[in-house]
Amino acid sequence: MTTILAVSVALIMGLMMTRIVKPLKLPDVTAYLVAGVLIGPYFLGRLNVPGIGFISSGDVNQYALISNVALGFIAFAIGNEFRLSQLKNTGRQAMIVGIAEGLVASLAVNIAMFVLHMILGDKLPISTAITLGAIATATAPAATLMVVRQYKAKGKLTDILLPVVALDDAVALMVFAVSFGVAQALKDGAFNVTSILVEPLLEIVLSLVVGAFMGWLLTQLETLFNSNSNRLSLTIAFVFLTVAVSMAEFDVGGIHIQFSSLLVCMMLGTIFCNICPLSEDLMEKSDRWTAPLFALFFVISGAGLELSVFSDISIVIIGVVYIVCRCIGKYIGAFLSSSAAGCDPTVRKYLGITLFPQAGVALGMCITAAAKFGEEGAMIRNIILFSVLVYELVGPSMTKWALGKSGDIRPMSQEVENRRAIKLQQAGEKKSNNQ
Repeated sequence: MTTILAVSVALIMGLMMTRIVKPLKLPDVTAYLVAGVLIGPYFLGRLNVPGIGFISSGDVNQYALISNVALGFIAFAIGNEFRLSQLKNTGRQAMIVGIAEGLVASLAVNIAMFVLHMILGDKLPISTAITLGAIATATAPAATLMVVRQYKAKGKLTDILLPVVALDDAVALMVFAVSFGVAQALKDGAFNVTSILVEPLLEIVLSLVVGAFMGWLLTQLETLFNSNSNRLSLTIAFVFLTVAVSMAEFDVGGIHIQFSSLLVCMMLGTIFCNICPLSEDLMEKSDRWTAPLFALFFVISGAGLELSVFSDISIVIIGVVYIVCRCIGKYIGAFLSSSAAGCDPTVRKYLGITLFPQAGVALGMCITAAAKFGEEGAMIRNIILFSVLVYELVGPSMTKWALGKSGDIRPMSQEVENRRAIKLQQAGEKKSNNQ
């Protein structure tokens, strides 16, 4: 009862918050996150009423299953952006930008953290500075996708944005693995080539292979069904299955094998949308099914934001430097690389702004650091939690602004804006005719 009550309260609070912030013209993502904060441990959770708010961080973590599944569907949807017919126009540009903007952001944060290390000394160890620089590479695909969907953004900026965000995460995994390995070596005094190069490369390659196989298998099984509802059920089941498979971890000959859920599900969507003739129809139906799941995911994410990080002034200072320098790096990296790739002037101007949000992948990285670095890891975790809090609350609005300025978000038509009134009128006319 408590679990079902908590889920229903979270979803209703998220939806109600979208109505409250509507006059401010904020994206729904921001409303969901704010709703999560309000029902989290620092507000309603303090009432200690099970089911009416999340009482503690541990209480929030109980719903990690929802977050894992939601991220799987988000990655699956982004995989749909890698249709070969679309990549003929933007593939080369997305590849160049996706790699460059992440590396420049990492470099910018590394430089800033090294300067802070010179000033603060042991308060910001060099291993921590390197790790923060690596985490800066990652961009949150979830918030970006939600803004694009809510406002039905279409245009040159949107066409390159989602592939760039997808490639960004692959680059982030590699950069983090190498940088974190170097940071560990500096801390422990011993380099491990296996953990620095072999394991991260295997993670990316094996994730893509598993995702490709699952996409091929889904396409083969889809042909057994004629019913739209059955094919939709199969598609949803396969995303669940792929998320589960991607959680497997094991050791082979001293090498730790693990998978990236985002990359596996992304490749599932990519292969499926390119070899299944009816994939576009199924993707559209899947998008409708996942709307409440995504809303719940962001509410839970908001409830998990740690407001206690504001109590440590050193964390706030380092966090502010991290946020500012990462944004500068993302913007400059995206601007220079998109210019070199021959992108449209509008894309060059606004693409970097849409890459500011950061959440899931970065949090996963800081959890890894926290487990290995002890007190230093706790510091990294708090800095990233602080930055995620700012990025997630402000980032979606900036993404919306950039998409609007680029012309990818168009004014809502009168028919769409008044669709409820139109349907009520049609229902009234139907009722009158029946009488």
